Amino acid sequence: MSPAPAAPSVHELVRIRAEHPEAVAEAAARRQRRPLLRTADSSAPDLNPVTGTGAGAGTSTSPGPGADTGTVTATGTGTGSATGHPGQLMIIAADHPARGALAVGDRALAMANRFELLQRLCLALSRPGVDGVLASADVLEDLLLLGALEGKVVMGSMNRGGLAGAAFELDDRFTGHRPEDLVRHGFDAGKLLLRIDHEDPGSLDTLHAAARTIDAMAALRLPVFVEPFLCRRVDGRLRNDLGAAAVATSIAIASGLGGTSAYTWLKVPVTEEPEDMARVMETSTLPAVLLGGEVGDDLEGAYAKWREALRLPTVRGLVVGRSLLYPVDGDVAGAVDTAVSLLRPGRDG
Repeated sequence: MSPAPAAPSVHELVRIRAEHPEAVAEAAARRQRRPLLRTADSSAPDLNPVTGTGAGAGTSTSPGPGADTGTVTATGTGTGSATGHPGQLMIIAADHPARGALAVGDRALAMANRFELLQRLCLALSRPGVDGVLASADVLEDLLLLGALEGKVVMGSMNRGGLAGAAFELDDRFTGHRPEDLVRHGFDAGKLLLRIDHEDPGSLDTLHAAARTIDAMAALRLPVFVEPFLCRRVDGRLRNDLGAAAVATSIAIASGLGGTSAYTWLKVPVTEEPEDMARVMETSTLPAVLLGGEVGDDLEGAYAKWREALRLPTVRGLVVGRSLLYPVDGDVAGAVDTAVSLLRPGRDG
């Protein structure tokens, strides 16, 4: 039985944040946890990897996109792992606002409406087969208070200092979660962005900070998902190179960071030419998830690319954000369900 949410609605969430800030830590302490990956043995109890204590699985429920945003709720109900995909992950990403990336398609401030974003996240997290969420501290704490993170994988976004469009974008400071923050809240993993431009000295600072963060996460036995890109500025705007050579090179660099790679995962894009993915993913033996990236109006095309890449041996799931939370047709549940269906059921953990 999942605990009752601290905040039964978004309006109550605002009141609690103002009057009882300790509620965040309290909600984190009682959150039901699960392993990062479920195995085919779904009868095994969920374990808190830090304390070793058991915790049941949960699935959140919430009203659909047409509901009043003032009454967003997310209550957990124990469901075990029957709706999951053993050995694979389906994570919803929502860490974009923390670096000032608020646009979705032609809507420049789509993600600026926090009430609407929370509503969409609660709906996405309630769908069968969704394992968890990646977000910055403020978003994760809202979801904690709403009760949407019971039995879910919670990934904290760590470096958000490389603000979108800033001159210092590639000096991507770790202004989000620290490893000790993730442990304190009982979160399950961290994620860092690693963009490398050979012509920008800021990339070296980010490389160094990323390596030391990987070391710190490994010392705590916490998985860290590294999202690497080779990039360059075109007309003053940063562009990621999705060519096969660039993606393979970025994977090689990311895999070699730190004193150990034991707890390192990769978060990688599908290459410009999807048929190159098989060769590119041979660059490392580290487990990887696919990121969604900019999909635009062609969500069906993205599904096709993800489906093929998910067949590769090192690819263990999807981490997708805006294209599922803000699909062109407005059907969040439908977009999420289709993405979940791409995962291969029955894969060994």
